[in-house]
Amino acid sequence: MQVKELTVEELKLLIQETVAETIQSILLDPDQDKEVKPEVKQQLLDSLRRTEVGEKGVSAEEVANKLGLNW
Repeated sequence: MQVKELTVEELKLLIQETVAETIQSILLDPDQDKEVKPEVKQQLLDSLRRTEVGEKGVSAEEVANKLGLNW
């Protein structure tokens, strides 16, 4: 299956799963020799838990607006 064949909801789910896997690999891979401050780790874990229960985060458009970017 190609990305162009996915529904919007399927694509969103794929992106969410990819982000969750990436966050987990950063937090759980001691071989990468990168330090994550405890407070940042906690924020990432909290964000992951909120995403897993379906809570919506800040939209990309809102982030772009706050940064003064044209979306």
